[in-house]
Amino acid sequence: MTLRLSLVQLDYTVGDFDGNAQLMAQAVAAAGPADLIVFSELSLSGYYPADKLDLPAFRAGQARALEQLAALSRQTHAALAFGMATPNQGPGKPWFNSLVVLQAGREVLRYHKQLLPDYDVFNEQRHFEPGPRQPAVLELAGVKVGFLVCEDAWHDATGLYERDPAQDLRDAGAQMVVSINASPSSVGKQAQRDGLFTALSRRLQLPLVFVNQVGGNDSLVFDGASFVVDPAVGVVARLPWFEPAQEGLVFEPGRGFSSEAGILATPLALPELNDSRFYYQQILLGLRGYLRKIGVRSVVVGCSGGIDSALTLALARDALGAENVQAVTMPSRVSTAGSVSDSVDLCRNLGIALHEFPIAPLVEAYGTGFQAAFASELAGLSLENLQSRVRGTILMAFSNRHGPLLLTTGNKSEVAVGYCTLYGDTNGGLNLIGDLYKTEVFELSREFNRIHGAEIIPEAIITKEPSAELAEGQRDSDSLPPYPVLDEILKWHIEGEALRPQELAAATDFVERLMQEAGGAETVARVQQLVARAEFKRRQAPPILKLRGRAFGAGWQMPVAAR
Repeated sequence: MTLRLSLVQLDYTVGDFDGNAQLMAQAVAAAGPADLIVFSELSLSGYYPADKLDLPAFRAGQARALEQLAALSRQTHAALAFGMATPNQGPGKPWFNSLVVLQAGREVLRYHKQLLPDYDVFNEQRHFEPGPRQPAVLELAGVKVGFLVCEDAWHDATGLYERDPAQDLRDAGAQMVVSINASPSSVGKQAQRDGLFTALSRRLQLPLVFVNQVGGNDSLVFDGASFVVDPAVGVVARLPWFEPAQEGLVFEPGRGFSSEAGILATPLALPELNDSRFYYQQILLGLRGYLRKIGVRSVVVGCSGGIDSALTLALARDALGAENVQAVTMPSRVSTAGSVSDSVDLCRNLGIALHEFPIAPLVEAYGTGFQAAFASELAGLSLENLQSRVRGTILMAFSNRHGPLLLTTGNKSEVAVGYCTLYGDTNGGLNLIGDLYKTEVFELSREFNRIHGAEIIPEAIITKEPSAELAEGQRDSDSLPPYPVLDEILKWHIEGEALRPQELAAATDFVERLMQEAGGAETVARVQQLVARAEFKRRQAPPILKLRGRAFGAGWQMPVAAR
């Protein structure tokens, strides 16, 4: 008994049924002699279709793509296993999240996902009905293959479910398990998957295949990183991180997996990738996918001479090429000389165009008009925010006139506490660094220079004291705790149990020690209050690429009108 497998991780576009089917057809053509070709969860529609499931066009488009795959399966020996939404003809939600296997033009297996996640960024219970407790086992090339869909295999990790679909496969006589997934990426996620699925494989005493998708869909980024586990060895094969890939393997009961190099009997460690390098790769993939899928090719960024806009520009340049990135510097009466000169140096290093649009005349005109209309002077916060909003308006006008997407530049620390101006520096269509704390922005900026072996982001930008430069002598530290303090409080407050164990321990210990210091409890309470009061700003902000365990957006659902 020898089962030839082809594992396929692809970059699907949500709702592009014809395009997704074409990608799958190309993979089938490239699979060579295979008995089973495995795609990922909801591969026909892309993950996650959300309320597109309610549109009549969804049913028609998916049915058309299914016909294309059925015709394709008549032309190949291999069985095709993939994910799709299938209609629920009984009571409950209108759809099942299903795995379908086609062979020789006909459907030989249909399995409905049993465990539907409804936490963090997931909302599958809004659209899908849980499948019945019915293990899916199909004999292919003499091997009994059991099938699961993503959350069905996460029983041990969440503790949320009474059912254990993986154990049911073991009890039903499966000789190996194939799990199709749409597992979003975040820092530390692959280590979590490795540990979870290695433990599951050993608990079941069954080999396990994990197939994921790759690419950016809105704020989520899928890292691929599909892998294979042998219960006696651990992870024995991996597909690449952050890129489409296809891998052929052979499985023999009693012998395990093999490739062209022979039996896979050596455990594979995780690729060495520090946090900053991980963020770099994920942001590049997320930006490329976002632009391609909305049909935009270029971006513009307001360049303040500060580290956040500098890092955003640098990442955009690497993702899209210098010819597709433009910067605008908009000095005001209170801007320092470095805000322009550092911007010039940065953009020269990156090879991107820099436009200059001084805003002092516009701000002065606003002030004159405001005094005439309301008999009061623009001063203090109203004047500071006006400068930011003038800049935001200029950037949006540039975007409207020339077509590039405006990238906003707020980091997670600032977004968390509302240290940003609504309709000003929050303007834009996507935020690349909004899930990076300020301390991580510094780390990634230095890592960017190490990646390129040169001082691309000028040291003067990295070392200058952070400032919004909306008032004379203004510094972030005038309004906020020092960022090393603020960031640990925010990790503890916002992410909590979503942190990696070592991060959670460090943040908890830091906050507990801070609370024992004079004024520490007040600092923690003030930060929590700032986070709560800024919720209305986050509701109106652009999507943020998810990089960490809990990001603002779908994974953070807080009321605005609350105490």
